[in-house]
Amino acid sequence: MHRARVVLQASSKIGNSERFASWLIKNPQAVAMTINANRLKSSTAAEPFLNGSSSAYVETMYNNWLTDPNSVHASWDAFFRNATNGAQPGVAYTPPPNLAPYAKNEVPLTSLIPASGGMPSIASGSPINEKIIDDHLAVQAIIRSYQSRGHLVANLDPLGITTGDPVSSGDWHGGLRAFANEAVIRQHVRFDEADMDRVFKLPSTTFIGEKEKALPLREILNRLEQAYCNNIGIEFMFINSLEQCNWIRQRMEPPNVTKMSNDQKRLILARLSRSAGFENFLAKKWSSEKRFGLEGCEILIPAMKQVIDTSTKLGVESIIMGMPHRGRLNVLANVCRKPLHQLFTQFAGLEAEDDGSGDVKYHLGTYIERLNRVTNKNIRLAVCANPSHLEAVDPVVQGKTRAEQFYRGDNEGKKVMSILLHGDAAFAGQGVVFETMHLSDLPAYTTHGTIHIVANNQIGFTTDPRHSRSSAYCTDVARVVNAPIFHVNSDNPEAVMHVCNVAAEWRATFHKDVVIDIVSYRRNGHNEVDEPMFTQPLMYQKIRKTKPVLEIYADRLIKEGVVTAEEVKDVKDKYEKICEDAYNQAKQETHIKYKDWLDSPWSGFFEGKDPLKMSPTGVVEETLVHIGKRFSSPPPNAAEFEIHKGLLRILKARMEMVEKRTVDWALAEAMAFGSLLKEGIHVRLSGEDVERGTFSHRHHVLHHQKVDKATYCALAHLYPDQAPYTVCNSSLSEYGVLGFEVGYSVTNPNALVLWEAQFGDFNNVAQCIIDQFISSGQAKWVRQSGIVLLQPHGMEGMGPEHSSARLERFLQMSADDPDYMPPESPDYEVRQLHDCNWIVANCSTPASLFHILRRQIALPFRKPLILMTPKSLLRHPECKSSFDEMAEGTTFKRVLPEEGPASENPDKVRKVAFCSGRVYYDLLKERRDRGLEKDIAIVRLEQISPFPYDQLKSEISKYPNAQLVWSQEEHKNMGSWSYVEPRFRTLLRNQKQIRRKTQGGGWFSQLFGGSDAPQTDTQTETIPRIISYNGRATAASPATGSKAAHNKELKNLLDEFCVL
Repeated sequence: MHRARVVLQASSKIGNSERFASWLIKNPQAVAMTINANRLKSSTAAEPFLNGSSSAYVETMYNNWLTDPNSVHASWDAFFRNATNGAQPGVAYTPPPNLAPYAKNEVPLTSLIPASGGMPSIASGSPINEKIIDDHLAVQAIIRSYQSRGHLVANLDPLGITTGDPVSSGDWHGGLRAFANEAVIRQHVRFDEADMDRVFKLPSTTFIGEKEKALPLREILNRLEQAYCNNIGIEFMFINSLEQCNWIRQRMEPPNVTKMSNDQKRLILARLSRSAGFENFLAKKWSSEKRFGLEGCEILIPAMKQVIDTSTKLGVESIIMGMPHRGRLNVLANVCRKPLHQLFTQFAGLEAEDDGSGDVKYHLGTYIERLNRVTNKNIRLAVCANPSHLEAVDPVVQGKTRAEQFYRGDNEGKKVMSILLHGDAAFAGQGVVFETMHLSDLPAYTTHGTIHIVANNQIGFTTDPRHSRSSAYCTDVARVVNAPIFHVNSDNPEAVMHVCNVAAEWRATFHKDVVIDIVSYRRNGHNEVDEPMFTQPLMYQKIRKTKPVLEIYADRLIKEGVVTAEEVKDVKDKYEKICEDAYNQAKQETHIKYKDWLDSPWSGFFEGKDPLKMSPTGVVEETLVHIGKRFSSPPPNAAEFEIHKGLLRILKARMEMVEKRTVDWALAEAMAFGSLLKEGIHVRLSGEDVERGTFSHRHHVLHHQKVDKATYCALAHLYPDQAPYTVCNSSLSEYGVLGFEVGYSVTNPNALVLWEAQFGDFNNVAQCIIDQFISSGQAKWVRQSGIVLLQPHGMEGMGPEHSSARLERFLQMSADDPDYMPPESPDYEVRQLHDCNWIVANCSTPASLFHILRRQIALPFRKPLILMTPKSLLRHPECKSSFDEMAEGTTFKRVLPEEGPASENPDKVRKVAFCSGRVYYDLLKERRDRGLEKDIAIVRLEQISPFPYDQLKSEISKYPNAQLVWSQEEHKNMGSWSYVEPRFRTLLRNQKQIRRKTQGGGWFSQLFGGSDAPQTDTQTETIPRIISYNGRATAASPATGSKAAHNKELKNLLDEFCVL
């Protein structure tokens, strides 16, 4: 419309102030009108029809015609004849027929003029009224307005609170039903009743006419009302693809598009009966139990089943679902077909048969393979277990879906898809929804389209939507990824089913996200024992007067003659009997089994394995050399691949290390990855800037300096038959991306999945995933994960937010008992690992990193690994390891003992400092500088949790006369101290120290520093051994922002370390 008005404004400047419509007929170039403002090279005012030369030419032609009509062209002859016969200005000229095809944005002028209705026609020779064109433009604007804003006045709310009741707006529209705020739609023009039967050509951007090219205005408005303002409201005009917009129009605009066959209607009724019947049965049997039922949104179950049916027809074989607690039991029962007796036993309060702490019934997941009876195809359904933290499961589901697509080779998402269910308040309020949405089109994270279903209760716990979001809809977050949004009234089951079909087809066609917003209500409070009238009295007065959707739909089908009242009752009774039978079966159970609720089974992984036998982690030197050389070389056979000069120096330095049989941190990591890839283990490294590494140390992806997108990854090309290697920079997200990688890690145990924080300090943005899924996932849901968290950590004067990965928090969540020292046994290490909830380590050597990464796969089970990684040590000259420490026969050392002069004469060692991580190198340098190598021994804990009691016991026994200290660079209320201190106390409980009394002071002064007088007394006494603290004082902030203060703190730490 705007472009057409540009034409109108430009044309209105023509001389003699002629009407636009009249000039258009006179102008020989206007028969095919170009509706594109960009094609106007100059205004018509700049080229007036009559100027000095053209008027003389016309006069000459006229005189020649008067003398002999045959002396001029036939067109001039016709023109002068018409003018002489009294034709009106602008009508005398008759253009020749135009046989050329019209361009893309051109329409014949005659198409804008109705064939009847009393208006002048071109053929009659009468001038066209400008109103014809304006009316057509107005109709096009109205059509577009319905498409863009029809959802604003659609009848979506089954309670009638937000939309209000339809009212008549007068009779100007011929009695057409409209809403009071119809100005939102038809704000452009007001037609008279006389206009309602005029025929208007339909633009190419609408499909309301189906095969008809023109319709009366009354029918146009009727069809638009039905398509956009009935029980479905569609937001899609923001999508920047004409193809996708037209695709939606084709499926939503034709008349009777939601019409269904009688068989389909009966299927909907049967599914709705099961959905409502399940909730009614639970309410009858366990009236005081929390179950977060689906009353008020029972249509969710038929909707999900419709999405699954349509997706299965289109080739999907596996569907991974994530959802909140509301309606979860119903989904498990009626969508997944979880055996009902297993569900009912969850209400019985029985003890568990297997290990784990378990979770409440409305958090549990499941995995089912079954036959889809509608499509007669097998389908695999998984519902991921999730905590009460709403939407936290979203990225986990996406990661699991992506992993399953990867292992199946489903690169387009045709076989595996995800469905995410949301509540309205959480979908709008939880930031992880936005983070997850933003992964949808990223190459290493896309799942090729997710179907989001919002069970829109129009309330969040007790909070009104007016106070819980600033957007018009709870679904507005989806607009950022161009996902179409279908709002639908839950009391119209057939409209819901149509929307589900379209959504499933959209996902299969475009492989992009789509949102179904089922506008419903919550018949009870937040849970079944909650009183909603305290805070929403008016809403719940309406709810109590509202008939359930099953009753509404059953009455409708009975009226239509599709079913009888007896058939409706029979369906209800049959399902109630099924529930009763399952209830009686459940009463026979004596225990519950957590494994029945496993959402990610690892078929064949545990079978035939010794649960306490670990595979070796050492690697033959030939493999180390091969990986090292490949990793240190530019792309083979690609001399034209131009690498940055700085990287060439790095590659050269790596090659020199390989030749010297040594590795630094980056090389050890690459060798761990490469050796696993050689063994067929898929490795995936994800996180912010991981391809290069935050500290520019990794460089797994080399970039051509002259060609965009030309890259080379050496680890992906080590061996012809190796497993795939994935290294991918993520979006700037911790919560969403870590959740994604957790989901990826639980899909296949034979993969090493790692997430690296840009700095360890930023892991607290993902604290929910760490707390609810990683640390406790196995205990709650019997779900193991071998995910590795790489956390750059170290107090190096970089300020409060670039120093600490909050090691203390991970250790505080470790589940081993500080007062219990496990009995020693040959399989002590593996048994400890088997019993723990995760592993926390702070390695100090590249060899330790190499072994602990490989140990993740060597274990006969899977445990998360929290690994503090260094920053300055990446280039520290002493932080290197020999091939001898990684070769065949070597293993991960949980404790690295003192190997210097102090170990040669342990009886004379006066202090043993236990430490972990990079502080070792500060202590080592200070001890060397002060010449205390024989007096102080330094023992490193490479693995902090589970606590290595067995190896520390032997180290403590080795130095009977030494005082024991724990040295750490973190503040006293942070780092490892609060974890190791009670465990050292347990270890030392039965360890006695024999000391000689001296004249210069007793053991107390020796232990904490005192007189240096020579010993003269030979008496001895047996005393208990204790461990003291050496490190920074307590603080609120993880680190100081002052470099001077940092250096002072470090000096104090080292001075105290050297006191004997």
